[in-house]
Amino acid sequence: MKFLIVLLVVAFGIWLWRSRRPPPPARPRGRAGQPAEMARCAACGLHLPLADAERSARGVYCSKEHRRQIEG
Repeated sequence: MKFLIVLLVVAFGIWLWRSRRPPPPARPRGRAGQPAEMARCAACGLHLPLADAERSARGVYCSKEHRRQIEG
């Protein structure tokens, strides 16, 4: 019986302590940004953002070296 009373007092103390704490700050719910459109290098198959790719009439490349390698 004594154990039950001690347990109830401890549980009440924890509840009282937790109820007096300020609520945690709200997390932002929006997305960080739009996903980047990806492209595949015609020479090596590496996927990279289209904004970073080397483009030509024959395809998309990850670097100038790969573009020269394929196009001559």
